[in-house]
Amino acid sequence: MSTLPFYLALGSNLGQRESYLQQALNHIADHPDMRLNQLSSIYETAPVGYVEQPAFLNMVVKGETSLPAQELLHFIQSIEKKLGRTRDVRWGPRTIDIDMLLYDHISLKTEHLELPHPRMTERAFVLVPLAEIAPNMVIPGTYQPVRHLLEQVNREGVEKWKKIGFMLGEDGYVHFAS
Repeated sequence: MSTLPFYLALGSNLGQRESYLQQALNHIADHPDMRLNQLSSIYETAPVGYVEQPAFLNMVVKGETSLPAQELLHFIQSIEKKLGRTRDVRWGPRTIDIDMLLYDHISLKTEHLELPHPRMTERAFVLVPLAEIAPNMVIPGTYQPVRHLLEQVNREGVEKWKKIGFMLGEDGYVHFAS
């Protein structure tokens, strides 16, 4: 079965933020129809939208899957639910947030899914880690590589996290990097 590339943005600002990121990544790695290929560094970022909440840890991952886009969306939403995500306040605090940024090179707009993610080009907390792993990728509809899109946003409030990060192990799982 052929696989298609995808990019996901992950964020957490409640509890053990790095643990929620790692758990989400390992749920993805556990799926038989998905493989993680690249992880960005982790960035600590100021909240956007609803600002009266703790800072986030954010990262972007690249992977590949044989799942159709809608099934991938349902799968990542099931991970959010397993990890205690609630949707009480728009852009509010959360244990984990997983957004589909890109799926293959398609543009899609349905009731529940829009690809590329409609606000990704406006958000430094997405573009900074995305530019780290795919600086020359052109986002459908923009006609510009990620590195050029990053030059057009304010990076204030997005700092590489000083603590330990993650790495992909030979076993396909995500481990703390030393």
